[in-house]
Amino acid sequence: MQVSLMNMAGETVGEVELQDAIFAAPVNEPLMHQALVRQLANARLGTHKTKGRSEVAGGGRKPWRQKGTGRARQGSNTSPLMPGGGRAFGPRPRDYRTDMPKTQRRKALTSALSLKASEQAVSVIEPLRFDVPKTSAMAEVIRKLGLTGKKALLVLETPDENVVKSCRNLPNLRTTLAHQVNPYELLNCDVVLVTEAGLERMKKVFVG
Repeated sequence: MQVSLMNMAGETVGEVELQDAIFAAPVNEPLMHQALVRQLANARLGTHKTKGRSEVAGGGRKPWRQKGTGRARQGSNTSPLMPGGGRAFGPRPRDYRTDMPKTQRRKALTSALSLKASEQAVSVIEPLRFDVPKTSAMAEVIRKLGLTGKKALLVLETPDENVVKSCRNLPNLRTTLAHQVNPYELLNCDVVLVTEAGLERMKKVFVG
């Protein structure tokens, strides 16, 4: 698959080839869903916690006598039935992480990349260069590329500080590194914008 190579002025300066092994693989939707659920689950902190009846303040003597009051019998004011009592079966800290074989993770990633390529949502751009971090300069590049109003994922080879800082205040633009690209970020954007060096890095990492 051939796509146009763009420069920072939005002009076509050539063509580059997208590797079939990455951008023309069979699209496996169930596998992408599994990888997406795994990534979101692994991002959960799992620190939720409520106090049970043994942890809340109170307890000790019986709130009122067993019989003759007309009220339901109670043995402690820490009971879940009492105001201020502990919660029954409340959430406890836990680990939500799940495992997924590396082969399946790789297939889910190539499926997501191939899906974007089939939708003609993959663009390649020459290396971005900024003398100083400047959000307006990156916004102008996005405008010239015709991506205004679209959620874009910029894939870089290395974390260039000037480029990353120029992108981070743009609400519809996220940046990632070529070897860290993942199905969640790919499926959560409208356009994948890959630098020429980033594309070569992806070929080395995911094809060899």
